[in-house]
Amino acid sequence: MMFANKKHFITAIVGALIAFSIIALVLCLVRIEDVTLPATVKYGMVFDAGSSHTSLFVYEWDSDKENDTGMVSQTLSCDVQGQGISSYTNDPPKAGDSLRECLDKALKVVPAAKQRDVPVYLGATAGMRLLREQNSSAADRVLAEVAKTLQEYPVAFKGARILTGEEEGAYGWITINYLLDSFTKYSPKSHTWVRPEAADIFGALDLGGASTQISFMPGSSVINWKEAFKLTLYGYNYNIYTHSYLCYGQNEMLKRLAKELITESSSSTRVDHPCYPKDYTETVSLSSFRTSPCTNPSDMRLTLGDRNVTLEGRGNASKCLDAIKKLFNFSACGQRQDCTFDGVYQPPISGRFIAFSAFYYNFKFLNLTKGQSLATVRETIEHFCTRSWEDLSSSYPEENPDRLPKYCANANYILTLLLDAYKFNETSWNNIIFQMKAGSASVGWTLGYMLNLTNMIPAEAPARVKGHIPSLWAAAIAFIVLTLALGLAALLLFLWV
Repeated sequence: MMFANKKHFITAIVGALIAFSIIALVLCLVRIEDVTLPATVKYGMVFDAGSSHTSLFVYEWDSDKENDTGMVSQTLSCDVQGQGISSYTNDPPKAGDSLRECLDKALKVVPAAKQRDVPVYLGATAGMRLLREQNSSAADRVLAEVAKTLQEYPVAFKGARILTGEEEGAYGWITINYLLDSFTKYSPKSHTWVRPEAADIFGALDLGGASTQISFMPGSSVINWKEAFKLTLYGYNYNIYTHSYLCYGQNEMLKRLAKELITESSSSTRVDHPCYPKDYTETVSLSSFRTSPCTNPSDMRLTLGDRNVTLEGRGNASKCLDAIKKLFNFSACGQRQDCTFDGVYQPPISGRFIAFSAFYYNFKFLNLTKGQSLATVRETIEHFCTRSWEDLSSSYPEENPDRLPKYCANANYILTLLLDAYKFNETSWNNIIFQMKAGSASVGWTLGYMLNLTNMIPAEAPARVKGHIPSLWAAAIAFIVLTLALGLAALLLFLWV
């Protein structure tokens, strides 16, 4: 009787354990819930159609964006062969054809399955702004041909447009502060992206071929300033000052400088150029000044005609600086301190600045990007300007011979722009950092443009599918193994007794 009771008791235990195992197994198999999958990678392309050349940048970011702003990184950069698209006014289809080589390279880095969803933008800057002023129909034809080419590719073409100077400046400002983690940075402690408690917001100084831009956040004491550009990034609002000066880019400045020297000269065929190296000569056609609104005054056509003029280098640093300062209308500001030139308002500069594009390239050549004092910068430029053409060409055999004689003028122009126009001084000069890259990404307006445009791309909800929750699966398996082990132990105990 006792044996029978024990047998029934053990049988009951084994049966219960087996039943629990079956229930757990069923729960494991039928317990289905929504599971979040990892974010997918998205891509975007931006063409920077500048005044002298065009570049293509490919960016990527995760689809689950941070506060509606994608964490964008640069995947590829490609320089388009040839001049800027504004140079193709006589043959607009070539403007579109010039983009094909870089487009083909870009499609090799984007998975084929994603290509048709890749947004592609082309932003044209000061070169096309000048062309639009001079001949709006020609500018429209160039943009139409560019759009036609881009529409032939298996991508989501979003348009080719001419950016305003203020947009160009603001997007450059975004790029800089994004790359330097001024907006947000990853916190290993909280395992998320957070806004730095004391965000160090940088200003942006951009110098292109046809325009130059300054963008920064004014100090807290400045509240009634006129030119504001409003942005929302990572859930925060930013109001920045930005201004673009058309015709004050490096290439247009050199043309304007030559035109003024020719106009003021008593000679009609040979003109002294204080910024060019001694013994260097350059012949220019007066008709070339009519290709840009920046150098196309009616009086030149009437008084000087279309003859050729030879510019003869004199290598005089002080006269070079004086000639360049005449390109600015500083008198329009009167005694105002909140004014740059031509009567343009600017609040006092505040904080640190990144100077890129031609600011960087000119100072890099002169080895002035390592934080040298203003006195050292001035001394270096003055010494460089006194060197002869023979000395320079033998010292820099690999430098582009068209660019080499222009560094003296470019450097003095940068000094005039930063010190006399923007009003940096001996102290604040140390707040300018000459830099062209941050990490592996190029500094420029295109990344900021892409970052801002990700707000227009709907923030995708993370993909969800039916599946097993990992923790539940592990717990169920562990319980099944345990119950089966206990059941086996009970069975062995039963057989033993």
